[in-house]
Amino acid sequence: MNYIDTLREQLQDMGEGFVASLPSIAIAIFILFITWILARFAARISDMLVGRTDLRASLKTLIDTLVKLGIWVAGIFIAAVVVLPGLTAASLLAGLGIGAVAIGFAFQDVFENFLAGVLIMVREKMRIGDVIECEGISGKVEHITLRETHIRKLSGELTVVPNSILFKNPVEIVTDESQRRHEVVVGVSYDTQLDHAASVIRRAVEGVDHVLASKGIDIFAQEFNSSSVDFLVRWWAGSSPRDGWESKDKVIRAIKAALDDAEIEIPFPYVTHTFKETVPVSHLGDTSHPTP
Repeated sequence: MNYIDTLREQLQDMGEGFVASLPSIAIAIFILFITWILARFAARISDMLVGRTDLRASLKTLIDTLVKLGIWVAGIFIAAVVVLPGLTAASLLAGLGIGAVAIGFAFQDVFENFLAGVLIMVREKMRIGDVIECEGISGKVEHITLRETHIRKLSGELTVVPNSILFKNPVEIVTDESQRRHEVVVGVSYDTQLDHAASVIRRAVEGVDHVLASKGIDIFAQEFNSSSVDFLVRWWAGSSPRDGWESKDKVIRAIKAALDDAEIEIPFPYVTHTFKETVPVSHLGDTSHPTP
């Protein structure tokens, strides 16, 4: 048997088959190009239609993604049928079913994040623009994709978080409501009449513009500290971190000024110093200077 002739014949057959399939390949490429145009056009139409509704931004992103994904799946299937005329929907699904197991194991994390992204987009909570905290990550949600979520830290850095982390772990949504409660601890000296101090603090907090006095202000005597009796002061203000910082700044300033006007002392903590007598080395052997 002449192996060289056999190999030459096989290569020649493969070349002739490839040349014969060039028109089909060109048509398939053209179909993919049309699919790309249709996907972009459909995404714009979807943006126009969905933009007129009150849907959340994450749901709008999900709808746009599903529209483009559906068009691409249809376009790829049509292009595959053109290149491989014997391909049918049943055979394609059978092939996908066989390969799905291997692909699922190989890309387990990818599919996990994909499904988590879909569920995050569908659920009502955690909208784009919310400030959240999860697993030591805190910041504003800027963008949600099918695989990851972009969180902008309050210091400006961008954190890209896999969706599975946000889906499987507790997420604290700081800005879920427009207001939330803030607190600060204030200490007064032990010789202060506590009822009088509490009323002074309450009037000071009520006079702050950033405080929602209508939702109530709490003044609780909390504990006996080393040098003061501590009050826990709680009030309602805006829920964003900046609203909290601004209201806390105003409240602390107002309480300090009010206590000063009422001549109520905010004491410093007592600091206990332990002094130890030292004896010069030259006197260690002298009995007239006993060692402590």
